Amino acid sequence: MPMPELPDVSRMTLADIAAAVAAQRLPPVETWHPERCGDSFMRIAADGTWYHEGSPIKRATMVRLFSTILRREDDGSYVLVTPAEKLSIIVEDAPFIAVEVQHEGRGEARMLAFRLNSGDLVVAGEDHPLRFGDDADVPSPYLAVRGGMEARLARPIFYELAEIAIDEGGTPPGIWSGGTFFAMVSA
Repeated sequence: MPMPELPDVSRMTLADIAAAVAAQRLPPVETWHPERCGDSFMRIAADGTWYHEGSPIKRATMVRLFSTILRREDDGSYVLVTPAEKLSIIVEDAPFIAVEVQHEGRGEARMLAFRLNSGDLVVAGEDHPLRFGDDADVPSPYLAVRGGMEARLARPIFYELAEIAIDEGGTPPGIWSGGTFFAMVSA
């Protein structure tokens, strides 16, 4: 089955993005609990690059396919899971990187939609919160994706959000999406 083309959120309205998010269908990995387990010999580097046996996986369609069967376990580890087997995978930071953002509205009416390096689309809000790390010297912005997994925001996206927050002048500085306010400083 061919993988769909990566969406270009810069050419989509937020309504288009919301419709695409609603249409996303992922395998029900949370319901699969196979007895056969092992090691995938794969890792996801902090920069979002996927590796198998030390070599980068260069086919974006393969990465996208693997990302659909990725699951975070209760102990915080990650696995690639199918109905037949569960294979461990090392994730150095977050399994996804938010590489593009589209936004509409201002203040409480703002909507932020992110495209991940896997091609997934995520609209920030109550179900997909943004969080910002505790170290002010090293920004660590993340977006909740699914099943306890997060996407780290690429630095240009973080700067774009910070610029919006500064322009709006809120105290504390932060950003709205989907009716939820996300402070950009630790509490």
